[in-house]
Amino acid sequence: MRKNVEMKLSRLDRRLLNALQQDATRKQSELAELVGMSRTSCWRRIREFEEAGLIERQVALLNPKIAGFNIQVLLLVAMTEHTDENRRSFEQHVSTLLEVTECFSVSGDRDYVLHVVVKDMDAYNEFLNASILRHKAVRSASSTFVLRRVKYSTVLPLKD
Repeated sequence: MRKNVEMKLSRLDRRLLNALQQDATRKQSELAELVGMSRTSCWRRIREFEEAGLIERQVALLNPKIAGFNIQVLLLVAMTEHTDENRRSFEQHVSTLLEVTECFSVSGDRDYVLHVVVKDMDAYNEFLNASILRHKAVRSASSTFVLRRVKYSTVLPLKD
């Protein structure tokens, strides 16, 4: 059962979570030894983290360039009107777009920031015009192209 409540984490919990964030493919016996727990306690705690929603899922992180995605864009989107219907419609639409890896509702002049990955400029042009600008809730969009990734991490800064 997932709860949207902040979990109180012990020092041992943070050590276990940090180890998982670095490499979730480690064997449980290795994890348990690394953090100073029994294998059974380690397994039980990981299951508790999953049931609470703290561990959402485990994935493989791919290198976009090696996978052929040569263009990354931060796309800022402004809505026509700030209604619940527009928000729900746009957010549902964006959730179906494979090119969008992240979408943030933000404050300021724009309403959303999307991280978009595509193979080339033609693919981005098609995506922008067909998938974003045609949406009835979108007033305007502004693209910022990523020149190079300076830092990328999925690790949350849990203090040990």
